Amino acid sequence: MISVNNIGVEFGVKPLFSNVSFVVNDNDRIALVGKNGAGKSTLLKILYRLQSPTSGNVSVSSDTTIGYLPQVMNLKDDTTVREEASKAFAGISSLKAELDRLNAELAQREDYESESYLDLVERFTATHDKLQILGADNCEANLERTLSGLGFRRTDFDRPTKEFSGGWRMRIELAKILLQKPDVLLLDEPTNHLDIESIGWLERFLQQSAKALVLVSHDRAFINNVTNRTIEISCGQVNDYKVKYDEYVKLRAERHEQQLRAYENQQKEIADIKDFIERFRYKPTKAVQVQSRIKQLEKIVPIEVDEVDNATMHLKFPPCLRSGDYPIICEDVRKDYGEHTVFKDVNLTIKRGEKVAFVGKNGEGKSTLVKCIMGEIPFTGNLKVGHNVQIGYFAQNQAQLLDGEISVFDTIDRVAKGDIRLKIKNILGAFMFGGEAIDKKVKVLSGGERSRLAMIKLLLEPVNLLILDEPTNHLDMASKEVLKEAINAFDGTAIIVSHDREFLDGLVSKVYEFGGGAVREHLGGIYDYLRSRDINSLNELGAMSQQSAAPAQTTAAQQNDDAAVSSGKISYAEHKEQQKKIRRVEKLIKESETKIEAMENRISEIDALLCQPENAADMTLINEYTAIKSRMDEEEERWTELCEELEALK
Repeated sequence: MISVNNIGVEFGVKPLFSNVSFVVNDNDRIALVGKNGAGKSTLLKILYRLQSPTSGNVSVSSDTTIGYLPQVMNLKDDTTVREEASKAFAGISSLKAELDRLNAELAQREDYESESYLDLVERFTATHDKLQILGADNCEANLERTLSGLGFRRTDFDRPTKEFSGGWRMRIELAKILLQKPDVLLLDEPTNHLDIESIGWLERFLQQSAKALVLVSHDRAFINNVTNRTIEISCGQVNDYKVKYDEYVKLRAERHEQQLRAYENQQKEIADIKDFIERFRYKPTKAVQVQSRIKQLEKIVPIEVDEVDNATMHLKFPPCLRSGDYPIICEDVRKDYGEHTVFKDVNLTIKRGEKVAFVGKNGEGKSTLVKCIMGEIPFTGNLKVGHNVQIGYFAQNQAQLLDGEISVFDTIDRVAKGDIRLKIKNILGAFMFGGEAIDKKVKVLSGGERSRLAMIKLLLEPVNLLILDEPTNHLDMASKEVLKEAINAFDGTAIIVSHDREFLDGLVSKVYEFGGGAVREHLGGIYDYLRSRDINSLNELGAMSQQSAAPAQTTAAQQNDDAAVSSGKISYAEHKEQQKKIRRVEKLIKESETKIEAMENRISEIDALLCQPENAADMTLINEYTAIKSRMDEEEERWTELCEELEALK
């Protein structure tokens, strides 16, 4: 589908990468990994033909369609959500017109045996198949299903796009790409602005529907669930592993260890040969052996050890002034937008030195409460910011707020004051902006590099209350760990808004859950919170939010059931009933699979018939094909729902 042939990219003197070659085949699910600035996003742009390589070339099959989701997009504000998403079907109208034209031409032709007629039949069949693949008959249903899966409510469909945040508008762009059903998906950090529920939906979609995928993400769980191949960019070179990310990490470590052992053994062998030559070079009796050793030395092919990029940023928050004992106190805080209540009756107290997490679905009020604390928006109730509290705020879009037309050095130089200006180069070096990198314009930086630059700005003024809204977006896994260690060592107070379970683990001592218009306090770390709620992952937060909005009786009943399950007090009758439900769903799944198989067989028969010249314009067959295809799509959706139901029962 896509062939990459010895491409190289250079920015200035130092090449970004060189001699890169690989092939993207059908059903390849590729995770593109590497440190921030290694060239992952650049490689995606080259695959999409937005950028040309310095050397080499990229070949794409003529019939291959590509969908590309960049990290940062320029969005328009003149349409509704539904209208913007419907742009994905722009090509369907032209295909329908082309199909009508070909059908009319076939009806007029009688030279059934001619080459031109057969070519016309082939074009008709290809156009018809393409329309079916694109789901021409189910455009509206597919649109609504995709938007709902990405977290939009039906009431949102007719709202103007300008009313939504950048993260939600990114979802609209993602929906447009998914609706186009391209042969190859190029996704650059698609989970950055998604909540846990939407990430789960996207995982399932990519597992079931994507043909070929090249994915850049620093969400370890996501890439493990979605990909089956890992391409690493490190030190300007590319290594291709035909395994998932977790297996790739093990294989990379084993490969490096083997290379080191082989290299050390070879160096010992070379040293022994050289020592023999030097000792006996001038002894006539050893002349034959010396010459033999010289020839042996010439034949040795040096073993190369892959260079490992161990560069990491060095992050340490500066000492801060002592704040009051209680930096944040909320009493009956409430926030409404018109008739919509974001949250109410919020009562919380954050002590000096605490690290707390805000978790929950997007739109439940996490960032809204942060804005209330910052004094950016009005609210009702009483919110006290303690004595001598100095707030440092890292917003979700902090990296995007940087001026792209100035250099990295100038970005920091403009905000630095006093003696710190003499240490700007040292500070930038600690954040992996060394050498020529300090002269780069901000607009050419990767998402991760921009996040690091925004983090430097946060560090320039001592603060004693850190508020970090999704700080790990765009950061590679090594940088996440460095940031986590720095927050742990920070002697002030920290509020972290995040969906990243691995990042929060061992970092926070208290969790505030947002959902259903309420904010609930849970003591302990993130896993203590998960165990207390009897859930295994944050994927279940969405269901919890819905439960909290349900009637009190239903919620209480569910909690009682959960308690019974967790304590192992399920009766034999209940167990028997559950097994009965499982058998029933399994039977329905088998019936659904039988139906799908029968429809697939009939579609194959119709395909064979339509390939015959006398049947090419048979509208009865074409209509039957369309009807069966539509029924099969519905049945496949039903099969998916049944499988999910069975999984839930087990």
